[in-house]
Amino acid sequence: MNKKNIMVNGREVPVCVVHTLVIGSGAAGLNAAIQLRNQGIEDVLIISEGLNMGTSINTGSDKQTYYKTAMCGGDQDSPYTMARNYFDGGSMHGDLALVEASTSARAFLNLVNLGVPFPQDPYGQFVGYKTDHDPAQRATSIGPYTSREMCNALIRELKRQNISIHEKTYCVSLLTDGEGDAKRAVGAIAQNENAEFVAYAADNVVFAVGGPGGLYETSVYPNVHTGAIGIALLAGAMGQGLPEAQYGLASTKFRWNVSGTYMQVIPKFVSTEKDGESDPREFMRDYFNSVGEMNSMVFLKGYQWPFDIRKVVGGSSIIDVLVYIETQIKGRRVFLDFRENPQDFKFEDMSQEAYDYLKNSRAFQDTPLARLEHMNPSAISLYNDNNIDISVEMLEIAVCAQHNNGGLAANHWWESTNVKHLFPVGEVNGSHGVARPGGSALNSGQVGAFRASDYIAARYKQSSLDYNAFVVAAEKELAGLETFMDNCRNSSADWRSQRQELQSRMSRAAAHIRSEKGLEEALREAEKMWQDISIGGCRVENPSQAIQALRNRQLVFAHLVYINATLFQVKSGAGSRGSAMVKLPGGVVAHDMLDSNEWSFQSEDTQFRRKVLETIAAPDGSCVSRWVDVRPIPESELWFENAWADYRAGKIYG
Repeated sequence: MNKKNIMVNGREVPVCVVHTLVIGSGAAGLNAAIQLRNQGIEDVLIISEGLNMGTSINTGSDKQTYYKTAMCGGDQDSPYTMARNYFDGGSMHGDLALVEASTSARAFLNLVNLGVPFPQDPYGQFVGYKTDHDPAQRATSIGPYTSREMCNALIRELKRQNISIHEKTYCVSLLTDGEGDAKRAVGAIAQNENAEFVAYAADNVVFAVGGPGGLYETSVYPNVHTGAIGIALLAGAMGQGLPEAQYGLASTKFRWNVSGTYMQVIPKFVSTEKDGESDPREFMRDYFNSVGEMNSMVFLKGYQWPFDIRKVVGGSSIIDVLVYIETQIKGRRVFLDFRENPQDFKFEDMSQEAYDYLKNSRAFQDTPLARLEHMNPSAISLYNDNNIDISVEMLEIAVCAQHNNGGLAANHWWESTNVKHLFPVGEVNGSHGVARPGGSALNSGQVGAFRASDYIAARYKQSSLDYNAFVVAAEKELAGLETFMDNCRNSSADWRSQRQELQSRMSRAAAHIRSEKGLEEALREAEKMWQDISIGGCRVENPSQAIQALRNRQLVFAHLVYINATLFQVKSGAGSRGSAMVKLPGGVVAHDMLDSNEWSFQSEDTQFRRKVLETIAAPDGSCVSRWVDVRPIPESELWFENAWADYRAGKIYG
């Protein structure tokens, strides 16, 4: 790692020259840095807002799942079988499915060797369970904080290997050189804790910035995580499957999925006016033929937590629709009350499945809180640890963005498909399509880190960076950023109001409930917002808030691209699929007790499951989207002598 300086507008800007720059310190970024060092790349640097920031170390769920190949019992499993389960979810390339399947054991056992205590039996079998979209017992967990413990283990190894990290450093731009097939990453621009610009020249950039948490008003991403995919989209990196995401019920004061036991104890759903107190009503009672039917659907939300269009008609996902109507349409607030049963609650009125589950769990206590205390006391202490006592207050919830299955497009070595030397890993990589087995995101991040480090060590170990080209790109970008910040000083647009506006737009028009008309209106607003911030910036109150203006810059651009891609998908006729409902008058009626003109939706056209949506944006905000056929699952050369020869010759990296 070398240090230099460049001059921009008469000011010196420090430059750090490094072989491979890792942006982000979640589980994927940490593992990438470690594996690069293990592969002999000594000159590795991580830049990060902080080791304690981001989604990986600050989030979890009722039972946070890691999905891997089966490692217990007598059931047979294979990379191809697992890849087929990924691939069948739709709109996922077969080569990516095979890589995520075949590398899962390597990635999982690496975590075990680093000390993550995944459960095993007396004979060394790593026991598993079935998760959603999973026909085998491939899932495992160490509880609600699986990803946190993964990060802690990786951080210990990072420190043991003495890998450099610049914390309190905020990436604001990616730098590229060349055009077309010759386009490549050459580094990045960041802002340090003193609101000063710093530049990084790098042969390779591992982009591990996580999911787009800052795009949504109702979000279960931790507050400290905004994501930074807009930086890559601004640099011209191709997006893939951007409209494919996962949404579900979550608490909003402390962001946490209210899945599993939180629903199975049958809390009371209450909506109020904006003040959180006036006109409390059990609003869902109006939409069910009986209290027993309503409570049975609430119970099923524990199993079926994510919003799933297939479970709207006659299923538990109608609850997500009803919560959306209360919060986004009626402007009310929705709470779970664990202190009291729903009015007229009776165990015997519920479905046989729900009744038997509670009976077998010996959970016939008098209140939801008592049942939760019996079945899962840590679910209560979790909120106590975050200053929420559900024994004395209601828990506010909304339908929240939880995970982006799409992201940046990359090949089977996790290198960007149109920007060489750029490797998006973790949630920012759009490898997954419409549906994915629960827990596969944690596996995907670790697999991507291995693939990127393998390829960099095999193909990009020798420096090919043209430092002069970096200087040209850095000087141009820095001049633009300084102009942007100058505009911010005189802006009439407050950064907080701007952030709230874009987040509200995404949650209203481009989350789990969509319509062509709503998206067209949202796109016009997003285009204007991008023009406004490009010309006028946004006002910050002091120099320490400068990063918020720069975050708004990439978030505004990202939300414009996401809305554009989502509108293209809707206009294509793909219909309602995965975790999204596309409203269509005259379509499938969501519920007999809802207005059929307003709450009907378009059926899925399943032919689009055999295609992947690609989107590329220009700096002016114009976007081009197209459908491409999914790549099939590859038929590999499995004769050992031939495969060994190809490996020795390095042909596998071609």
